[in-house]
This record gives sequence, C-alpha cells and structure tokens, in this order.
Amino acid sequence: MTRLGFTLAASLCLTTSLANAAGFQPIEVPGDGPLPVIKGGVWYPCAQPVGDIKVGPFTMAATKDCPVTGEKLPLVVLSHGRGGTFIGHHDTAETLADAGFVVVAISHPGDNALDKSRIDDPSVFVERPADIKRTIDFVLGSWPDAGKIDAARIGFFGFSRGGYTGLVAIGANPHFGKRLKICEGNDSAVCDQVHKGELPELTHDPRIKAAVIADPLSVFFTSDSFKAVKVPVQLWGSERGGDGVTPESVVAIANQLPTKPEFHPVPNSQHFDFLTPCPAELIKTAPAICADGPDFDRAAFHREFNAKVLAFFRKQLVDAQ
Repeated sequence: MTRLGFTLAASLCLTTSLANAAGFQPIEVPGDGPLPVIKGGVWYPCAQPVGDIKVGPFTMAATKDCPVTGEKLPLVVLSHGRGGTFIGHHDTAETLADAGFVVVAISHPGDNALDKSRIDDPSVFVERPADIKRTIDFVLGSWPDAGKIDAARIGFFGFSRGGYTGLVAIGANPHFGKRLKICEGNDSAVCDQVHKGELPELTHDPRIKAAVIADPLSVFFTSDSFKAVKVPVQLWGSERGGDGVTPESVVAIANQLPTKPEFHPVPNSQHFDFLTPCPAELIKTAPAICADGPDFDRAAFHREFNAKVLAFFRKQLVDAQ
C-alpha cells in the first residue's frame, strides 16, 4: 500500500472506531403503473453493536433493522454493473454508513443477478437513470426515516453500467446513433427512436452534488456528451479493463469532463476488482468476477479504495456545506 493509502486507511480506522456501526434494512421502491418495484438495501449509522448479516453468499458487518442515528445525514445512492446486484459493493456502503452516511443500493429491474429479463435490451440504458431518480424520490419522501436525510447533500456511486448510469444522472447525454447493435431485430419504442436518429428522453437529477464513477461503460458517449456535467467527479479506472470497458475509454472520459475529475488509475487491476472481495462460496460459482491477477490484492485495494471514496464524499457533501 502507498504511504498515502496507509494514511487514509489509518484515518478511516480512527473515524469508524469513533462512529456508529452500520445499520441495514431491505428497501423496496413501490411500482407505479408500468414502472416495476425496485428492490435493494439501505445502510445507515446506528448506535447498536455491529453484527453479521448474511445476504446470499455475502456476510455483511452490519446490524439489521436498528434505528437510524443522527439528523441531516448525507445520502449516497449506489448503482451496480451489468447483471449485478445491490449487494455487490456492500463493503463501500458499510464504510460510508459507519462514517455517518445513509447509503441506498438498488438492483436495477430487468438487469440484475436475479432478473436478467432485459439485460441486453436497450431500454435499460434509458431506465437505469430513471431508477436512480425514483429511488431518491422514495428515500426523501415515503421512506420512514426520510426526515433524517439532508436533501441538499446527495451523492452517487456507480460501477460499469452503473458508472454510465451515474454519468447520465449528473447530466451526460449519450449518443446511440442509428445502428445500435442491440437494436438489431428489436422493434421496441426505444429502438424505433434510435433507428430514426432520435435521442430517447433520459433522466438527469440535479439533486446529485457529487459522483464516484468506477470503470464506466462509455460506448454511447462522445466528446460532447459531458458539456452539461457540472458536479465534482472522482473517476476510477482499471489497468486491464473488461466487460466492454477499456482503460482508454476511461481516460477519454477523464479528458472530456468539463471540470477535471479526481482520477485514480489502478495498477495491475481488472474490471471486476471494483466489486467487493468475493467470499469462498462465490469464488467457486463465479470465478470470472472473483479471480484476481497474481500481482493484485483485492482486499488490500478495497481498504484504500473505500477510504478515498469516503474522503471524496466527505469533502464534497460534508465539508463543502
């Protein structure tokens, strides 16, 4: 670990030792007409001793259903990659919640590990940013502890397709062109617009004040896609890429954002190293997302990664207020 990484990690350890443990509860954004239910989880500070919660193959260091501690808490919304799940970045969520943030992660309908019904349908690229807005609306509105959140301090974290989602949510405008491959043989409303060269209506959310974007899918972005992005961005890029993301494409985004992002290229890493370290059960069933290179320690990287993510959100959502 670098000297800077050690300092940040030491600072994080001190902070979390003084802060509350992470509480956790499932969350469900209600459906509305054609809009499906959005399922996920919420992490938050609580005053009870930390416990272990088993969700699928993962064991989280959190306390289930304990009361939310604090007032005017900053909020961070998490978005997973293609076919991922709300639990895929739980270590980052726990780190933020331990430090006083409310963190909501969702499983995008039709594009998650349990529901892949629209995983390759172009509609998900339109609906993903809308899912984020719906989630923020719910957490600030109908969620029982909505009154504990400061609506002026909202951040976003996204990985891969979730990175694409976040860039659109903070103002980026993708260009699908007229010959989108996933629209071949597809006569959906979105593809009809694409064939006509029209840009489907996309959801931007000005309530988001800062974003952490890790290895974003960027095939739909061009050099002028980011003109409307005004919020600070912490951008992460793997050295080897994967799942449609290339190191060059992440560097291009870093160069095209109007305000220079806080850019962190990660030596010896591959795309899925941004996912939380895999438990033994998952290593056996999903080696493609769990296997690390011989010169990369995912657990050590995540300690440094989570510390820098926390420091960024503290700077942008807490110290800047």
